Amino acid sequence: MNIKAVVFDAYGTLYDIQSVAAVTEETFPDYGDIITQIWRIKQLEYSWLRTLMGRYESFATVTRDSLAYTLRVLGLTYEPEAFERIIDKYLHLDLYPDAMDALGAMRDRKLAILSNGSPDMLDALVRNSGLDRVLNATISVDANRIFKPSPLAYGLIETTLAIPPASVLFVSSNPWDACGAKAFGLNVAWIERVTPEAMALACVETETIAPLTMFKTLRTQMDELGFAPDHRVRSLAELPPIVKAA
Repeated sequence: MNIKAVVFDAYGTLYDIQSVAAVTEETFPDYGDIITQIWRIKQLEYSWLRTLMGRYESFATVTRDSLAYTLRVLGLTYEPEAFERIIDKYLHLDLYPDAMDALGAMRDRKLAILSNGSPDMLDALVRNSGLDRVLNATISVDANRIFKPSPLAYGLIETTLAIPPASVLFVSSNPWDACGAKAFGLNVAWIERVTPEAMALACVETETIAPLTMFKTLRTQMDELGFAPDHRVRSLAELPPIVKAA
């Protein structure tokens, strides 16, 4: 395996999407975490549903629509300014602490993002976090107007970087994304941030399953789709030795 490029998913992989909870909690006390979790679930569902329906809208629109859904079903009222303040956090998500060092250690390869995010969202996020100094490309699926895990989305990597799938390591913490990339033919590293053992422990510690536990059960565990990642790691910091060995 000759890895010439390392391509990262953005949301949940390089950027901590749960960091929006700081703003949602400030805006809606005691609802911050549940807003964040429902919002993310519906955000992904809307991207998949729009792909199946053939009714593409940008991820910026999907993100706004899924937040509106979340606040409505929770019965929360708000002013437009509060809504925009929450949305703006998606342009300032927190980088995972090991992201910058990990990417810096792999600069002898081409480095890129492939994300469902719309170009305006990604450009602002990458610039605000400083990753624009280390990335060779920021690729949005908006170019083909279809969301991951469609093969047309992963095909944008070769179109942009001129590197075939066999020479690309794709990195994601999203199990559905890791499966989609592997099905397409990319080498895949899955970041397993929540282990089954941790999930089992969380379930037995209380009589009821907490919303965050349910969220992690649905969105952080490897899916049964018949495609296994080439590498299972616990953090971005584990990637440079893998790439060096390749």
